[in-house]
Amino acid sequence: MSLSKRTTRPLDHLVLPVDTLTQARRRLSNLGFTVADDARHPFGTENACVFFADGTYLEPLAIASREECEAAALDGNAFVARDQAFRFRQGPEGLSALVFGTEDAASDHIRFRARGISGGDMLEFSRPMKLPDGREGLGSFRLAFAADLRAPDLFLFNCQRVRALPTDRAALERHDNGVIGISEVVLSEANPTDFQYLLQEAVDEREVSAHSFGMDVATTNAKISVLNAAGMEAFFGRSVRGAERGLRGRAVVFRVADLEATRTLFAENDIEFAEMGGRLIVPEMPGQGVIFAFGA
Repeated sequence: MSLSKRTTRPLDHLVLPVDTLTQARRRLSNLGFTVADDARHPFGTENACVFFADGTYLEPLAIASREECEAAALDGNAFVARDQAFRFRQGPEGLSALVFGTEDAASDHIRFRARGISGGDMLEFSRPMKLPDGREGLGSFRLAFAADLRAPDLFLFNCQRVRALPTDRAALERHDNGVIGISEVVLSEANPTDFQYLLQEAVDEREVSAHSFGMDVATTNAKISVLNAAGMEAFFGRSVRGAERGLRGRAVVFRVADLEATRTLFAENDIEFAEMGGRLIVPEMPGQGVIFAFGA
């Protein structure tokens, strides 16, 4: 394997710890999202995903069995161990992981180890999923983890679908709020370029766009932004001054087909939002642990 060859990865999904799936489903449904049925991992966690037409998705993640999670973490399961660490430090809700797609997680794992950013042993598992038409499928996955000890509240991993779930999930990709995909994921850090290397290697992208508010790294389908305090205030009206050092997940920006229709739905559902830069900015609420922005 050549460590110098680069193939930019796509954003696959985001891991959003939640207190309970019931609460997350209620909040996400009020925001106009279609939420898939609950599904359980073989290591004690469970999710209720929100799938988008661009192939990305949100993974609200809850604890189904604390005993199983603790046993898995002790056995070296990096996914569960990092989830537990996030909840211990930040509480039960937020954005804990960015996930990128890969065709070869084993090679990514070797590359992460060689670059000094491995976040733990590679993980392989399978889980069932029920589709709206009643069919059930079994998906198998292989994960390669990347992390930085200076950023205990966020980790990255590359996900290979060894056995893909059924692809006909059109009903799950239609959302009343008009969302068609994720355009940007926003992190914060006082000195964003301190984590340039970690993001470059996880995405496998050499190019970085630095600016006065931070830096951007482009995946093949979305932008990863790391903003300083001034950037968070300028784009989202949120103060993070005085926050601890290290990467923190702060916001998800969604592409919508019709922003006026989104605004109308929010008014009907009594959703609090502000307008900034042509986007509807929805602050965190129980079941939605980070800022959601709707627009471009």
